Amino acid sequence: MPSETAKRPQHVAIIMDGNGRWATGRGWPRLVGHRRGVERVRDIVGAAPDLGVRWLTLYAFSTENWKRSTEEVLGLMSLFSRYIQREAVKLAREGVRMRFIGDRSRLSNHLQGLMRDIEAQTAGNSRLNLTVAINYGGRDEMLRAMRRLAAEGAEISEESFCRALDTHDIPDPDLVIRTSGETRVSNFLLWQAAYAEYEFTPTLWPDFTAEELGRILDRFGTRDRRFGGALA
Repeated sequence: MPSETAKRPQHVAIIMDGNGRWATGRGWPRLVGHRRGVERVRDIVGAAPDLGVRWLTLYAFSTENWKRSTEEVLGLMSLFSRYIQREAVKLAREGVRMRFIGDRSRLSNHLQGLMRDIEAQTAGNSRLNLTVAINYGGRDEMLRAMRRLAAEGAEISEESFCRALDTHDIPDPDLVIRTSGETRVSNFLLWQAAYAEYEFTPTLWPDFTAEELGRILDRFGTRDRRFGGALA
């Protein structure tokens, strides 16, 4: 657990990687790993507020993930739907506000409807702001923002661009964590994470625990974030 005096990140974003490898390493289908990954989401969402995290963004499905097998993609979409249906009441009761970023146009009407419903149901909550990125890519988000501004004939500025992003009402992340040992950012929050701290852990997502998250948050508290400024 982080110490009471530690500087804690208010917004933590996580690239949840390693579900498939966790399963295949045990001789199981990849979808078994994704199901175990959903269980880990429940644990981390439940623990985050007590660790001082107010904003939690999870990278669930990228614009590139459509390249996976049809079976895996359909299985993931089914998992997303079931998670929303099963967790809606609990999230609302625990003060979690849930919202989504990414291009929804390629998602099924059923899933889009569930997403809208849970966003509306939890809109008044503030204990934890949970954002899930589905069919999300940083480059795609920026292209969509530019097209939106061009269609409106708006003046291009940093302020107007930020307003056109999916994350227009979400603060930039302080800390980005990637599980599974990979050290890539994988097209995640490219604009927003310009000054974020990064932590890469070898732990596969299904094995990532609240205790490990707490240790990472402790380490964050020792870092000197200068945002381009010089050392004091």
